[in-house]
Amino acid sequence: MHEAVVVGTGFGGLAAAIELQRNGISDIVLLEKADALGGTWRDNRYPGCACDIPSHLYSFSFAPSARWSRAYAEQPEIWDYLRRVADEFRVSQWIRYGEELVEATYDAGLWHLCTARGTRLSTRSLVLATGALSEPFVPALPGLESFRGNVFHTAQWPDDDTAAIDGRRVAVLGTGASAVQAVPQIAQRAEHLTVLQRTPSWIIPKGDREITSDEQERLERKPWLYRLVRAGLYWRNESRVLAFTTAPSVMRLLELMARRHLRRQVDDPATRRALTPTYRMGCKRILISNDYLPTFNRPNVDLVTSPVAAVEAGAVVTADGRRHPVDTLVLSTGFKVTEPHDQLTVTGAGGRTLREAWSAGMQAHLGVTVAGFPNLFLVVGPNSGLGHNSMVFVIEAQTRYLAQCIRMRDEAGARSVSVPQRVQDTFNAELERRSKHTVWASGCRSWYLDRFGNNRTLWPSSSVSLWRRTRRLDPAHVQLDVDEPARVPSPPQEVSA
Repeated sequence: MHEAVVVGTGFGGLAAAIELQRNGISDIVLLEKADALGGTWRDNRYPGCACDIPSHLYSFSFAPSARWSRAYAEQPEIWDYLRRVADEFRVSQWIRYGEELVEATYDAGLWHLCTARGTRLSTRSLVLATGALSEPFVPALPGLESFRGNVFHTAQWPDDDTAAIDGRRVAVLGTGASAVQAVPQIAQRAEHLTVLQRTPSWIIPKGDREITSDEQERLERKPWLYRLVRAGLYWRNESRVLAFTTAPSVMRLLELMARRHLRRQVDDPATRRALTPTYRMGCKRILISNDYLPTFNRPNVDLVTSPVAAVEAGAVVTADGRRHPVDTLVLSTGFKVTEPHDQLTVTGAGGRTLREAWSAGMQAHLGVTVAGFPNLFLVVGPNSGLGHNSMVFVIEAQTRYLAQCIRMRDEAGARSVSVPQRVQDTFNAELERRSKHTVWASGCRSWYLDRFGNNRTLWPSSSVSLWRRTRRLDPAHVQLDVDEPARVPSPPQEVSA
């Protein structure tokens, strides 16, 4: 039996392991389904992949880095940062690669786990840090199985894309965050690029630039200056929450900025109209880019707004009857955000699965604990995403909170800790009230909303307010089971296939 098992090795998994270690827990296992750590920053290797949060803010407060080469770090640098953090805090030694958790069952204070490889292990505390952007969504396109060319999701980009992209006829399905970054890069290499757009995105300028070696050295030599820069970036972003929640007039100003950006970057009036959203800015994710919109001025790029009707052996057919010859189809279609854990069965107290508990929509308390699932903790669970600031801030707040829950359980000599159903219900009723008055509920279709039209993804307030709620555990928000000690299974405790 292990004290804790953490599933996932992205920002969330590493933060959880480091925080548990700080709280005196050293018997930790991290399960990673891939052959390397890094989560979304390992998986997303498409050309142009970068963060849309400033580099100095998109990092752990306890592991500062002044050596970012750009204001908005690109994927290789972020992935390298995570590997350095894992080594520095000695987390790498606990990671078991190639172990995808497929079954977790709670019984008498313990979680009994089974991986796809057949490995079995037990733990007192189970932390699911698989991330919201870990399971690619592949739409059910009629005829997709008959396509003879290359087809892949942006989160499953091939190591060598030369044959699939260079000099080929490429179609990109989707115009969200990944597409906005990948499309300009693909257009430079492809013979022809067709961008299949369902809904345009609001796009504002990206204040990106190179950070000189002198600047990097200055920030490294002067930690107080680094902290000042980081704080400035945080509060600048934090102020934007007003535009999403209580001050829609601010969002209208941003909308004017986006319209001006579009006018300056796209030559053709008809193309500009097609790229202009009709929904309120902020209802979907706001994107930042300096090179996506000008791509549509290129002679080898077409913007198609008619929906995809079918896929043939060598073409995509749209609803207007047009046939678009394609050698490579890139799916920039997002992730299963509101219906996660497709490949994982989590069974809590009383035999109820997490899938059953969430059949009417995902719910948790503070995005961390779920009623009916003792000793289970989520990182970036329901309603803990942000539309305006760094998720690393939320991850640190949540991992500190779950460590407090575990410490309270252990100090009380209890076998389990969980959130009462009434506490979770009250909390989620508050979230629903708050969400109704935000821009995310203004009528557009987005991945922020579940199939019932409810916001189950974003925190409908400031990140500071979430930090305050998680800073100190309220004993009224948890229940301890002290009736009997945790049952320790007889050896052998683990079986590997």
